Amino acid sequence: IISVFCFGTKFGDPMLPASSVLIVFPIILLLGGVVAAVSSLLVSVPSFKTRDDYLAIISIAVNYMIISALENMDFIGGSRGFQGMKDTYWAMIDIFDGPWMLFWVILFTAFTVWAIRRFISSTYGKGVNAICQDEVAAEIMSVNTNKIKIINFMVAAGLAGCAGGLYAHIIGYVNPQSFNILKSTEAMVMVYLGGMGSLSGAIISAILFTGLLELLRSQAIIDGLLSPITWMFPEWEPSAGVIKWVMIPLLLVIVMQFRPEGIMGNRELSDVFPWLKKFYRFK
Repeated sequence: IISVFCFGTKFGDPMLPASSVLIVFPIILLLGGVVAAVSSLLVSVPSFKTRDDYLAIISIAVNYMIISALENMDFIGGSRGFQGMKDTYWAMIDIFDGPWMLFWVILFTAFTVWAIRRFISSTYGKGVNAICQDEVAAEIMSVNTNKIKIINFMVAAGLAGCAGGLYAHIIGYVNPQSFNILKSTEAMVMVYLGGMGSLSGAIISAILFTGLLELLRSQAIIDGLLSPITWMFPEWEPSAGVIKWVMIPLLLVIVMQFRPEGIMGNRELSDVFPWLKKFYRFK
């Protein structure tokens, strides 16, 4: 919304000149991350005494509360959605004709990997690992589990907020259903597929899983994969959208059954390729 106010024409004349977009745009993204991090307190604080299934229920409930609230905000489009973010992109194009969104995605990805790695190597990151292994034992060892959970959740929400800002500017249009439970499911599959305790695994699985989703967008590939089934049931006409949400749960079930620790488990690429350790070392 701030981006559209600054460089778009949806609410009238742009507030800022197009020449300032390369400085203002990353600030807007970071501001979106800060707002998302602070907003995450709506979930984390009431969830202190819950875990597992109950925590998931609270998260889903808050998700639907936010969706319902956005659908009733007419000044940002309500259920029709919000657009105008492409004006920011065109302002960048006016400065230099290049793949600006790809540049920002690569830059943000590199920053995210660096920030998460620093967080893991910090005292708070070690506390997160202790809680994952045994929360009761961590509390006995004087680890402030509630504080660490809040910090961890705020960091995750902040990074997700920045990523959501990039997503909106790439697509150029978002509505309340753009970030529903199905989008959360995709993110969870990426994490489980790569390994809950591995940053490298999450990156690898995100690349592989995104590639799989793009392949499943092709109706020709779907028809080829399911040709034996459609031969047996000629009246069935599978669509790419339907098969996508058959393959994702199926992939999750297969991973949980045969590789519950994920592709990398708790290992990093530096454990497989020792020469990478110099890039993972932090003081």
